[in-house]
Amino acid sequence: MSGWRPAPHLGLDLLVAVDRSGARPLREQLEQQLRDGIRRGVLHAGTPLPSTRALAAELGISRGVVVEAYAQLAAEGFLVSRAGAVTRVAHVERHEPSPPAVPGPPRSVRFDFRVEAADLSAFPRRAWLAALRDALHDAPDAALGYGDRAGVPALRATLAAYLGRARGVAAEPERIVVCTGMTQAVAVLARALRRSGVGRVGVEDPGFPVHRRVLAREGLAVVPVPVDRDGLVVQALEGADVGAVLITPSHQYPLGMALAPERRAGVVEWAVRRGAWILEDDYDGEYRFDREPVGALQALAPGHVVYLGTASKTLAPGLRLGWAVLPEGLAEAVTEAKALADSGSPQIDQLALARFIERGDLDRHLRRMRGRYRRRRDLLVGALERHLPAVVVEGLPAGLHVTARLPGAWALGPLLARAWERGVGLHGFEHGGVSRLMLGYANIPEASVAGGVRALAGIATGSGAPATS
Repeated sequence: MSGWRPAPHLGLDLLVAVDRSGARPLREQLEQQLRDGIRRGVLHAGTPLPSTRALAAELGISRGVVVEAYAQLAAEGFLVSRAGAVTRVAHVERHEPSPPAVPGPPRSVRFDFRVEAADLSAFPRRAWLAALRDALHDAPDAALGYGDRAGVPALRATLAAYLGRARGVAAEPERIVVCTGMTQAVAVLARALRRSGVGRVGVEDPGFPVHRRVLAREGLAVVPVPVDRDGLVVQALEGADVGAVLITPSHQYPLGMALAPERRAGVVEWAVRRGAWILEDDYDGEYRFDREPVGALQALAPGHVVYLGTASKTLAPGLRLGWAVLPEGLAEAVTEAKALADSGSPQIDQLALARFIERGDLDRHLRRMRGRYRRRRDLLVGALERHLPAVVVEGLPAGLHVTARLPGAWALGPLLARAWERGVGLHGFEHGGVSRLMLGYANIPEASVAGGVRALAGIATGSGAPATS
């Protein structure tokens, strides 16, 4: 490569260089160096540049290369060029790129009890790849366009059939909107609710904090509604003055109980009587280990309940696929909100999921994972009883986590901090004066469950909390 060679013309030392042996064309090299110099403020506004002939001679390149580079930069607004006049640097806002951040060492997790996703190591790669390959092979050219903003018709029809038989959802394909995950579904719903005149939304207390923030960011007033051992306290809705309520009736997050039958009926009666909406978050309803899963609440009042589902807990969050089954009164507004948000979720991935479900791959995967998760949960509960008998496991044998209530004398913050320091990844929360741990079992191998609990017990002992050996 030629060294930095000054081009001392018109009082300017223009420090540029070209590499004739490089893969990038000479014109691109020259453009990039001049562009970067202008952005960083090395070349100030109004500074004259050498003539194309002079700079070409200085660099030993064709004049045409310099002419094309100057013309491109003038078209982009970095140079001002007029016939018969000297080419000058234009007025451009200075931009000094920040040095790349140096990432710190990743937080090492030896025992992963985090509540975030399905077992990522168990993702059915071969079956998914086959579905993706076949979907792409069979897809018409039109499938590579934007398509229906509400979702690929094939997936919406497949979801309607699957949700009907697996979760008891009364779904019509034209009232399903495919979203980029559950969080986006909540966001576009919030926009549709505001458009329909809803200003206040009830949320379970405690509940999933991300959804609270999403609702609030979309301009809705978030109203906490208490939860007890039977789930959402429906009577509290009467005085809450809300037009909708977001609930997790099949497996309350984070406490883990199911909404009692009389309260299922009660919240539906409230919605019908008030003309309100129920947003049913069925984030892990496919996993129930002591009996068949309870059907979706949506089946009791399809005209008042929005059913929300996701592939994050059944397959993997990296797919970024979720869906909303909508009442007629919200379908148009949610579809419009989704279209304005991103013009639709990825078409090819939707076709692959449709093929994956139609072939029975999802059913086979869920049957396999139910057995695996049940074994891990049993091991976790047994280990807690042996090594941390002071904690109380709460909630149903369902989903992908257990909630463990701590004795009143235990300090949650120091316990969590020391756990992470020792490589035990987990989360917890405080509510109503009670501290609880959330222990996920989706991403910890069966052979590591007991060791992880023993490590947690040792940490608890070091935090001043009693534990057995």
